Amino acid sequence: MSRLGPVLEGLRAAGRKALIPYVTAGDPEPGATVPMLHALVEAGADVIELGVPFSDPMADGPVIQAACERALAHGTRLHDVLDMVRQFRERDTETPVVLMGYLNPVEVMGYERFARAAAAAGVDGVLTVDMPPEEAHGLVRALRAAQIDPIFLVAPTSDRQRIEAIASVASGFLYYVSLKGVTGADALDVDAVARKLREVRAVTDLPLGVGFGVSDAARAAAVARVADAVVVGSALVRRIAEHTTDPQAGRAAVATLLAQMRRAMDAPEAAAS
Repeated sequence: MSRLGPVLEGLRAAGRKALIPYVTAGDPEPGATVPMLHALVEAGADVIELGVPFSDPMADGPVIQAACERALAHGTRLHDVLDMVRQFRERDTETPVVLMGYLNPVEVMGYERFARAAAAAGVDGVLTVDMPPEEAHGLVRALRAAQIDPIFLVAPTSDRQRIEAIASVASGFLYYVSLKGVTGADALDVDAVARKLREVRAVTDLPLGVGFGVSDAARAAAVARVADAVVVGSALVRRIAEHTTDPQAGRAAVATLLAQMRRAMDAPEAAAS
């Protein structure tokens, strides 16, 4: 069993919602990533989503695309990302880490080899954005053998049959994409999200995380009222981009925003839902 299940169940039992920040590994340079991961935990992260940089991040908007470009310019590859997780685990053995990225680097390494290496590094979940559930059985089998949760996206356009197919191969949590488009978009409709989450909960009891469009503390609190977890990415990566020559200042800016989100999510009006 990965760390994800116990952590998310513990939060649910305590009446709290998970805060899941995303950063791209190797951005703005490889040495900044592990200190950033620790800063995220100190600011209130319950789970960390670590992006594996890729040359064609089709689901991501310009902010994360640029982060991938910066990381790749420094030579950050999948094996480097696993090394970063391993270094993070030297100090933190409790916070779940989910790798988020695209299938190509995993296929190049091979499913079984990747799963073994990820488990040895301390990875808890893997989300491959461009892997449909119908074609995921080989990867899912390898991940589960390594006690890593395969995590999948649910879209606003996913119908009940599609949600059932996704839930049948997923574990850990489901990641609901709160809007049509790419990461960094700014058109979050929390009422629409709530309606869709009710549909998803009708077919699965997996925890539901919501991402895309969460850009500030107020939106994080609003999403926390209807979801089990709040995923925030572009808003944090944008602050890293503003301080590429000073990673310490970037960490401080990210930690400030994340702490604001944590406080807003834990406020009585958010927790009461």
